Amino acid sequence: MTQSVYTQQAPSSFKLNQTIIADTPFKDEQAIAQAELDTHLETQAEAVAPTQDPLTARDRRIIGEIIQVEPESVRTIWIEGGITVWVQFVKGGRLPFDRDWFAKRVAEVKATLQETPRERNERLSDELEKACAVFGLYHGEIDWLGFSTKLYQDGRFVGFVGCNQEVWYARPRQYGVNRVAASAELVIAALGVRATVAA
Repeated sequence: MTQSVYTQQAPSSFKLNQTIIADTPFKDEQAIAQAELDTHLETQAEAVAPTQDPLTARDRRIIGEIIQVEPESVRTIWIEGGITVWVQFVKGGRLPFDRDWFAKRVAEVKATLQETPRERNERLSDELEKACAVFGLYHGEIDWLGFSTKLYQDGRFVGFVGCNQEVWYARPRQYGVNRVAASAELVIAALGVRATVAA
């Protein structure tokens, strides 16, 4: 029986025993393309389901104080098995801590840690938003240095409200006597605004 073997002849440009060094740029291009693809996928994932940072700046300050690191170096924390608190760092690495010890230290540091002006403004802003929702109000631009703003209801000016030295104040006109109260909701009520009733 006759056996036929087909072979393909190499093109004339083929050089035997010649070392090809030119494949290194190809690997670099491939690595760059892969990095671009990874970045694109992360961007798309963030657009579809944005990740929310579970830690506030204050949380990071507390954790940094406890474990004696810069607050900006803390990425996140989580509890594993109900007994271990893990602290993840921005540049990689993590540290485990006993949950009970960590909780005790958080309470101690919270008691001594002073609130920054930004944290104060964020807290006051949240309280004002909740109070405005109760009364069906909205506010104008907030003066963050003195934490004060104008209140409106259905496009009608209601009064001024602000917080000074942890005491809320309000007045119905630009000038006049301030009405003071312990919370934003109480001071808005002192303006004579009634709470909205759910239908």
